[in-house]
Parts: sequence; structure tokens; C-alpha cells
Amino acid sequence: MELRPRTAALLALAIVAIGPAGAADERAAGPQQVVETAANEVLDLIDGRRDELRKNPQELYALVEEILLPHFDIEYASRLVLARSWRDATEAQRERFRDAMYDSLVRTYADGLLDFTADGLKVLPMRGEPDGDKVTVHTEVTLDDGTRAPVNYVMHKVDGEWKVFDVFIEGISYVLNYRKQLDAEIRRQGLDGVIERLEKDPDFIEAAEPDND
Repeated sequence: MELRPRTAALLALAIVAIGPAGAADERAAGPQQVVETAANEVLDLIDGRRDELRKNPQELYALVEEILLPHFDIEYASRLVLARSWRDATEAQRERFRDAMYDSLVRTYADGLLDFTADGLKVLPMRGEPDGDKVTVHTEVTLDDGTRAPVNYVMHKVDGEWKVFDVFIEGISYVLNYRKQLDAEIRRQGLDGVIERLEKDPDFIEAAEPDND
């Protein structure tokens, strides 16, 4: 299934921004600081290696996994995506689905990382202080053609650290997009069939585009 390039590119930059912050007091970092610091550090890591990584996609995938895993709550995101199917799934099915969905996310959007620089992302001021254990960090992405698009991160606290579990790309939730597409497929071929398809075809899930695009 062919990805729609605008949304794929935006989610690629979203992956950049939820990479490791790398600070010694990372556990004490606020949600906005996690996003802002990570974007600059991760893009610095990629800068100067873009041609090399284009020629070696496996190394790129490994780098993206290193970037994404520490600050992404794949367990919680998987539960939200599967919804009722998560409750009925065995532990083995849950583990396979988590791994397959994460691998799909990493591999599908990895190439888009190479097209961005640090000045393409602007973290907007927080509206008040984080209230409780859940917050949305609002950012603005500038694309190659100069247009600006909102990319917002929904985060919650896990063992005292802020982690992302959903990303809204131009108003579209990646979790809800995955859930909508997979729910229909699960009804048709069962959870095992969907997991097997995700494992074999990382491009199975198509990035959704906003209605006005």
C-alpha cells in the first residue's frame, strides 16, 4: 500500500521529536522539554550521515528504533489500537502485535527522517503547566514548500517519565487511524491474520490524509 507522502513525512519528523533527550536529569524533564531537546539532538545525530543511511536502510531502521523506543509507550498505544481485541488476545498475540506494530512504524517512516533539519520543527509554548499525568505538546512543522502543519504529541507519565502514546498529524490521530484500519481487517481475517500481514508488510497501514488536503 503506497503511503501518502505529506502525512508520512510529518510522522517521520514526529518520530524525531520523541527520541531520547539524553540529559542526566531526563526523568525530571517536562513534556515540552522532552520534545524540544530530543528534536535537536536526534537531528544532530543524523546530520552528516544522510547519504550513508540512505544506502544502508537496516542501519537507518536500527537508528530510528534507538531514537523512538525510550520515549514511546508502545504497550499503551497497542492497547488503544486493538481496543476490544486486546482484551480477547492471548499474551503471545499481544507481544507479537506490539512488535509488529512498532516495526511497521519504524520501517515505514524511517526514510522520511533524512529529509528534515532541526529548523523544521517549532515547539509552541505550553498553555499553563502540565495538569496531572497527561498532556498534549503542540508543535508546528515547516515543510519543504514552506507550508506549516500542526504535529501534536499526547503524552502521559510512566514511572515518573513523560512518554508519547499518540501523535496527531494535522488533526488526525495515528492511534485512531491504525484502529480504524485494523478493526475492519481483524473482522475479516482475525487477529492472527492481521499480525502476520503486519509482520510481512510494514506498509500495510496507510497514513491518513486530512480531509481538506
